[in-house]
Amino acid sequence: MKKLLTASFFALIIGGMTSCSVQKQSAANKVELPNKKEVLEVSRRVNQYFMNKWPDTKKDIVGKKVWPSNLWTRAVYYEGLMALYTIDPKKEYYDYAMSWANNHKWDLQRGTYTRNADHQACGQTYLDLYEIDGRKHPERIKNVKAAMDSMIATPKVDDWWWIDALQMSMPIFTKLGRITGEQKYFDKNYEMYAYTKYKHGGNGLYNQADKIWWRDKSFVPPYKEPNGEDCYWSRGNGWVVAALAKTLHDTPKSDPHYQEYLQDYKDLLAALLPIQREDGFWNVSLHDPNNFGGKEMTGTALFVYGMAYGVNNGLIDRETYLPVLVKAWNAIAKDSVQPNGFLGWVQGTGKEPKDGQPLSVSKEPDFEDYGLGCLLLAGSEVYKLK
Repeated sequence: MKKLLTASFFALIIGGMTSCSVQKQSAANKVELPNKKEVLEVSRRVNQYFMNKWPDTKKDIVGKKVWPSNLWTRAVYYEGLMALYTIDPKKEYYDYAMSWANNHKWDLQRGTYTRNADHQACGQTYLDLYEIDGRKHPERIKNVKAAMDSMIATPKVDDWWWIDALQMSMPIFTKLGRITGEQKYFDKNYEMYAYTKYKHGGNGLYNQADKIWWRDKSFVPPYKEPNGEDCYWSRGNGWVVAALAKTLHDTPKSDPHYQEYLQDYKDLLAALLPIQREDGFWNVSLHDPNNFGGKEMTGTALFVYGMAYGVNNGLIDRETYLPVLVKAWNAIAKDSVQPNGFLGWVQGTGKEPKDGQPLSVSKEPDFEDYGLGCLLLAGSEVYKLK
């Protein structure tokens, strides 16, 4: 009798697990993938709007002050353009990126030896263009390589004190590591990442309990949102998602830190699942939906990018994440992308939920370029879904 009861118990458990798995599979099967032609049309439309508005790739960006056009906001756009080029290899995209790089002499904002991640971000596109042309033009990566080599030459590892920096600089180290085959780039990348994760702000900017990141030490407890929760900024965590996806793409699986990157990536994506809005977006404040609550495109697009990348590369569970990312992409395409290619619900530059508020479908942010880059990154991975 005891054996029969034990067998029955395990049969019930296995049956329940199988039923759960079948339900998840069934739910994923019911998800209608975005039409590839429509994804491409949306990506082309928003990109064309921007290229028409900014035909001169060297023109300074004028706002509260004047910025050169190789600053981080524009660099994120070109990251997105390079992603679009992988699925839609139009010569005009290549020419536009080449014009930008040539106009800035393949140099980083504020010179070759800057340690600031924002000033280095343009190097990601320089590296992409170097590879697109078969690695035949070493002058294209001379300056960005010199900058990263100068960082490696010192023991300093605390440069990335804000989490946005991870997306701006980590992919440069890992791209160089893959291109050159030199381990030093992967090693320095981890040392700096680990300092941000475990040291900055006292005990690191990564909350091990919630699996989400504080933007910088200003938001580490005792700082609280109006509802008493920690302040987790949507786009800031979006930058981390993008940084980890790109790092995983270029870091060998044999690297001693690959599994830690992978676990952090999985944990952060899992933490996003229960806090997605009903309309498909995420709020600017991830744990306080009432603190400047509303649609926000940039953080949402970066989460879509990270989830779609994980599904496409078998890193995360398709049945769990496909419905979530498709819902988010559809929301962006429906509610953010306008008929002329303008992007609504884009939070302006800043570091926390209150910056750039209030948002609307028609409000033009202080910079239009990085929001487009986020969308193009997302669209390039959504297009690849099978």
